[in-house]
Amino acid sequence: MSLSTLTRPDVAAASGRGRVVVFWSAAVALPLIFLGVFFAWPVAVMIAKGFVVDGQLDLSGFADVFSRPRTWRIVGLTIAQATLGTVLSVLLGVPGAYVLYRHTFRGRTLVRAFVTVPFVLPTVVVGVAFRSLLVSGGPLGFLHLDGTFAAIVAALVFFNYAVVVRAVGGLWERLDSRAEQAARALGASPWTAFRTVTLPQLTPAIASAASLAFLFCATAFGTVLVLGGLQFGTIETEIWIQTTQFLDLRAAAVLSVVQLVVVAGTLIVAGRARSRREQALGLTLPSASVRPLRLRRPAGMPPGDGHALTLVATAVTALVVLLLALPLVNLVVRSLRTGDGWGLDHYTALGGWGTTGGSLSVTVWQATVNSLRVALDATMIALVVGGLVALVVSRRPRRAVGRRAVAGLDALFMLPLGVSAVTVGFGFLLSMHHPFGLPVDLRTSPLLVPIAQAVVAVPLVVRVVLPVLRAIDPRLREAAATLGATPGRVLRTVDLSIAGRSLGLAVGFAFAASLGEFGATSFLARPDRPTLPVVIFRLIGRPGPESYGMALAASVVLAVLTAGIVAACERLRAPGAGGEW
Repeated sequence: MSLSTLTRPDVAAASGRGRVVVFWSAAVALPLIFLGVFFAWPVAVMIAKGFVVDGQLDLSGFADVFSRPRTWRIVGLTIAQATLGTVLSVLLGVPGAYVLYRHTFRGRTLVRAFVTVPFVLPTVVVGVAFRSLLVSGGPLGFLHLDGTFAAIVAALVFFNYAVVVRAVGGLWERLDSRAEQAARALGASPWTAFRTVTLPQLTPAIASAASLAFLFCATAFGTVLVLGGLQFGTIETEIWIQTTQFLDLRAAAVLSVVQLVVVAGTLIVAGRARSRREQALGLTLPSASVRPLRLRRPAGMPPGDGHALTLVATAVTALVVLLLALPLVNLVVRSLRTGDGWGLDHYTALGGWGTTGGSLSVTVWQATVNSLRVALDATMIALVVGGLVALVVSRRPRRAVGRRAVAGLDALFMLPLGVSAVTVGFGFLLSMHHPFGLPVDLRTSPLLVPIAQAVVAVPLVVRVVLPVLRAIDPRLREAAATLGATPGRVLRTVDLSIAGRSLGLAVGFAFAASLGEFGATSFLARPDRPTLPVVIFRLIGRPGPESYGMALAASVVLAVLTAGIVAACERLRAPGAGGEW
């Protein structure tokens, strides 16, 4: 067929198909280039420094590192902390999911938002909050838990409780309760009905939440560094110690590989569980499954109606909420305590510290402004890259090869959640000096810190937006296309209009993650432009009660910023929307 025989509609259709191909090609290529340049390349350079000697591959570092008793102790502590923290998070989180997502009561939205606060807090703040609670003279100082294994596990549960509650609760409120009611009608007790009917339906969500909690526990950095120091370190903190104190890049590289293998295995389990969980979503509307929370048995209600289970779950949830509030309230109280009594002295001092000497040349308030600017840049980058990844991964190709490619892309962009931020940060320093032979030194660029933070924030954006996009009925897109909408208009009117409200929560999580990122930023932040987590960590290391009081005050400022931003963004979310967290 010659060009002259083509009609104008044919040309327009061919042009439209060409634009679609270009768009989807760019949607795949741009995130892959970003991940390759700013994640895979720095990590590869960092690992290569440990395994390449005189231009030749040398794997003897594995035998050397694993022959050290210290390595096995660190690996054992990492597995023990992550396992125990995950088990406790699940045991406490499942009752919380039942109360907060299966029942309605006054103030439920407020309680839901509050239990999410620990998850969005920077890990340095969590460490400082628990340290102020457990030190001698603190409310729980009599327990002598400061610097112990139990303190670290408690902080990990504090951080990951919301992961279990949100992941399990999001599915539980949509489960059709008629199956459980049928089991009860056939004579099953409330516990038997839950164990044989409801629990199997919740297993994908529980497995997904447990995998993520294990991942976060195993890769915790700031919390373990503040609470455990050198005595109860993990693989993450050991990489930092080997890199910054011993300058042993070979040991750091070996540990990075070990951590990468563990993370990859965990992500595979989480991905499979998440796939089964998403298939179970949408069974019923939330309003059709939830019921009012009754703490007193109504008159005439027979025993064995499940009221006892509800009462136990409510008591456990109430106790956990109080325990979650204790470190936060104590952090605020301790920040107001001065040598002469009570006051805002520590907050006032934040505007002058650093101008009279010390390890920083800026005030804490200036560091706060710098953190906000960096987090804003990182959030914009993460939103673009993560949004494109979620858009591509949300598609369900008909061919098995396409489905495997989509699943692989999804898993690939989850890797930054588990790879050591220290490895990424130090890898930036090693790889961004004349990267790929280019005559430019990116280590002095102000964009390096927000890019490193965006690498960590991209998976959060994907996990928030992706379930919403996957829940869109494909028939909506087909109907829009049948009515004459172009592929671009279908994306705008169907995908973006439905997923748009979840973007608010994605922005909140990405901004909070960037605002509190410490591992990579501790390597990349310039002395004249430190971020607030870096300032807090340096304040903790300075002697004197004044520096410690200022660290508490700065931690409160950072906690209020992160919690406020996430709470504001979550209000933009449509009911029932949002992702896994």
